Amino acid sequence: MFDIGWQELFIVAVLALIVVGPKDLPRTLRTVTHYVRKARGLAREFRSGLDEVIRESELDDIKQEVRKTANLDLEKEVRDTVDPSGNLTAEFDPDDFADRLKDTASDADSAPAETSEPIRKAGG
Repeated sequence: MFDIGWQELFIVAVLALIVVGPKDLPRTLRTVTHYVRKARGLAREFRSGLDEVIRESELDDIKQEVRKTANLDLEKEVRDTVDPSGNLTAEFDPDDFADRLKDTASDADSAPAETSEPIRKAGG
């Protein structure tokens, strides 16, 4: 993490022994360890808070996408996809189409049905 080798640790230990003294060194190490644990806990809490903020911002983006989809005008999207210029809609007359459809249906009803001979099985 800090890239401290054994030589640096040895120098720090000798200096701590000289400055603090052998009698108070264990208590000093406990105090330092206590503060290091507190600092790590605060860093962990800060990191989890940041992760939660990121998660919430991603959820907000997802919510916006869902709202866009919910407000989507499907009929307009299909119309724009099928006939983007509007020419087909301008040329299309629904009444004329219905009349031609009726004419086609009545022609099909009045035409004689094709008769076909039943298929006979061989040998029978």
